[in-house]
Amino acid sequence: MDQGNTAFILICAALVLLMTPGLAFFYGGLVKAKSVISMMMLSFGAMGLIGVLWVVYGYAIAFPGSDGLIPPWSIDWSAIGLKGLLEVPDGAAYPPLAFVAFQATFAIITVALVSGAIADRAKFGSWMIFAAIWATIVYFPVASWVFNFGLAEDGSFAYGGWITYGMQEWFGVGAIDFAGGTAVHINAGAAALALALVLGKRLGFQKGVHVPHNPPFVLLGAGLLWFGWFGFNAGSELAADGTAALAFVNTIAAPAAALLAWMVVEKIKDGKPTSVGAASGAVAGLVAITPACASLDPIWAIVLGLIAGAVCALAIELKYKWGFDDSLDVVGIHLVGGLIGTLYLGFFATATGLFWTGDATQLLVQAIAAVSVLVYSFVLAYVIGFAIEKTIGFRVKNEDEVAGIDTVVHGEEGYVLEGTRA
Repeated sequence: MDQGNTAFILICAALVLLMTPGLAFFYGGLVKAKSVISMMMLSFGAMGLIGVLWVVYGYAIAFPGSDGLIPPWSIDWSAIGLKGLLEVPDGAAYPPLAFVAFQATFAIITVALVSGAIADRAKFGSWMIFAAIWATIVYFPVASWVFNFGLAEDGSFAYGGWITYGMQEWFGVGAIDFAGGTAVHINAGAAALALALVLGKRLGFQKGVHVPHNPPFVLLGAGLLWFGWFGFNAGSELAADGTAALAFVNTIAAPAAALLAWMVVEKIKDGKPTSVGAASGAVAGLVAITPACASLDPIWAIVLGLIAGAVCALAIELKYKWGFDDSLDVVGIHLVGGLIGTLYLGFFATATGLFWTGDATQLLVQAIAAVSVLVYSFVLAYVIGFAIEKTIGFRVKNEDEVAGIDTVVHGEEGYVLEGTRA
């Protein structure tokens, strides 16, 4: 067993877990002051719920030890409760539980990302029910499509998820998704769009009405996300080697460029670059580089960041034109950014992209992967959300939304100054 790589994977898992509290700060700063606790609790609720489900059966679905597509046919029953993974096989590079821990943090952050679309108006209990069902029938299977793989004795791939390895047999090249552009960001963004449509618009929804109550929280959250993202991207190599180093550098370059591009767009459109825009631009660049971080030279990562920052800065305006209330721009940043990063590889992936080879096969498989995950996640998220809304209700009462839902849902307030309840 390689203790260095084992330590690397465990450290990266801790970094990715930190991203969820970082997301809580990022999202918490964007809502109004009387909804900040409710917003942050959606992320912390996901940490508790998905952490437990992953250990009980999530890993067994996501990594079934076969090519299976959708449960129950692809569940590794020996991995239920992780009892079958306690021993370290002879010759293993790292303990199986190190990989289990690393992938658990991916599941947690993906579910938490969805919550940004329903800020200021969602019931906590209904969210937890949605999160449990969506994780079980959407995230865990999609993670298997992308991340599941097994090796034969000669080191070749014996089986794998259909997105990354199955299409390699069909088209001669598999879709590239190094750290989760499809499984995490397109997946979460599509579900966020579905929930935004199910819950409907916030009261008084229009441009300029709902403003962030705490931009310093947003900047802090973005910083924690960026810090944790090094574990997200570099850690996906599962070894401290040159590929991990390339992913690490690209995780600096792309979001840095996206941050600048977003601020330039803001300056041109609105006359002023904002702190929230800078934070959002960095996150857009992080999203876009996620699938591509090990398949681009750093210069091309900068180009990707510039494109993602500019396009996502414009994409967040779509909710006003098309009339859906994606509260915290999960669609504009994660869905659009994930699509940009995934499709960009079809053009510029080292050695296989259209720009380098003149062959559009890589672009084709990237598009198939992106559309498949988008449609699967959107349809099932809409069905789950609609069923919850029509039974126990997903949205709080209008009067509670106006007053702010922290006290109604959690019996707490985010800010109490000098003994006066805010």
